[in-house]
Order: sequence, then structure tokens, then C-alpha cells
Amino acid sequence: MGKFLLKKTATGFNFHLAASNGETICVSEVYKAKPSCLNGIKSVKVNAPVAGVEDQTQENYEKCLNPKFEIYESKNGEFRFRLRARNGQIIASSEGYKALASCKNGIESVKKNAPEAEIEEAE
Repeated sequence: MGKFLLKKTATGFNFHLAASNGETICVSEVYKAKPSCLNGIKSVKVNAPVAGVEDQTQENYEKCLNPKFEIYESKNGEFRFRLRARNGQIIASSEGYKALASCKNGIESVKKNAPEAEIEEAE
């Protein structure tokens, strides 16, 4: 089972969702306050399992309503995803993947791991 790692940064708090093998699946923005970061985790837990997938790398892609995962290609040619909540805000983003299939696997991992993931505070 995955877990959310809540971290204090120089400017606030952020979280990482790690898979059961310890690999980071996605990360949050930096929140100014810990309660806001905890709300971000709650939002990922609620939105990820029901989010559609909008593959923006395809021509004439089908648009999804929020919540949704958006797959896009970064400037360096890697595939990435971001999770948008119902209100359209980005609540989590992925690392870069060389292959589209790996990016899609990352989305499935978030959908699978986020709902039951424990929250652990990182040192």
C-alpha cells in the first residue's frame, strides 16, 4: 500500500505520494500551512479514484470534466500527468516519463494507492 509523505520545506509544506515500493508517484505544490497541505492530501484521496483521463498528447483529444488527470508532453519531450480537483486546481503532478505507457501506469498507481494511503510525516 502507498503512503503520503508530508514534508516541511523552507517555505511551507508539501506531500509526495509513494507507491508500496517507495517510488514517488506524484507530488504537490508547496502549501503555506500544514492544514492546507493535509486538505490537499484529502483532495487527492477523494478525486483520484473517480478522475477521468484526458490525454492531451493525442490530436483532437476528448476533454474530460474535473476531476481529471491530464497527460501532457513537457518541453523536454517527457510525458507527465497532473491531477485536477473538481474546482480545476492542480493538486498533484508527476515526474517525467520517457514512455506514454509508463505515464498511464503512474496514473493507475495514483488511483490505486491514494484512497487508502496512510499519512506519514517525513523528518
